Amino acid sequence: MSDRAQDDTVTYVVENRIAWVSFNRPEKRNCQSPRLNRRMMQVLEELEFREDVGVLVLTGEGSAWCAGMDLKEYFRENEEKGLGAVRKAQREAYGWWERLRWYEKPTIAMVNGWCFGGAYGPLFSCDLAVAAEDAQFGLSEINWGILPGGGASKVIVELTGFRNAMYHAMMGENVDGRKAAEWGLVNEAVPADRLKARVTEIAQVLLGKNAHALRGTKWAIRRVSEMTFDNSMDYLVRTQEAANFFDSEGRKEATRQFIDDKTFKPGLGAYDLSKQR
Repeated sequence: MSDRAQDDTVTYVVENRIAWVSFNRPEKRNCQSPRLNRRMMQVLEELEFREDVGVLVLTGEGSAWCAGMDLKEYFRENEEKGLGAVRKAQREAYGWWERLRWYEKPTIAMVNGWCFGGAYGPLFSCDLAVAAEDAQFGLSEINWGILPGGGASKVIVELTGFRNAMYHAMMGENVDGRKAAEWGLVNEAVPADRLKARVTEIAQVLLGKNAHALRGTKWAIRRVSEMTFDNSMDYLVRTQEAANFFDSEGRKEATRQFIDDKTFKPGLGAYDLSKQR
């Protein structure tokens, strides 16, 4: 299966409003080839506005989540073709990472195994991340005599802080899921046999939230991290005003359940969506 058809490089199934999307090159530890990158963009586009999809989970087939970029197909073969081919491959890879980062639906990275180098791009693009305790995370670029490019250096600093990022990138040592959670590279780590169950639990909680509010919230968190405090305050005020105008019925229903019915306590969960007009 070393020469998979493009459509076979990414698979998905939709169950109970959760889209389970899988990197599907297990024989290559799911490293990202140009064909996989093109197919992933197609899959994201197919699922983004489907009414039967409320949450997207990204995982990997076999023993790896994603081992980074395909050294042969992504790097060597494109470099031999020249700068144009290199740039095209970069656009295809970075394009679906960006699409995932600003996706309409909540996204969860379910890291079931190896997560290396270029995989840090889609890892950061997912809103939440849960790893198996024995998953392996690594920036091995220094061991090849190169630096962590393609966004990996930015991601590790953004998620783990200066000291952890510097150690991770300079030492070239792997960390397991437990350490990744301690550093903030993922939200949490669980035993491998509990991984899918835990991700399902999180997805079901998200499915119980107002979809418009979730979209606005995830975009706001990403935007304000790049802003000054004053700019973020202005952005959030205007965004909240727009959200209230766009989905005023959701806010009114939540308020009614809290004040009038006294059936909703926001500190204990979401309001009942089934009663919203």
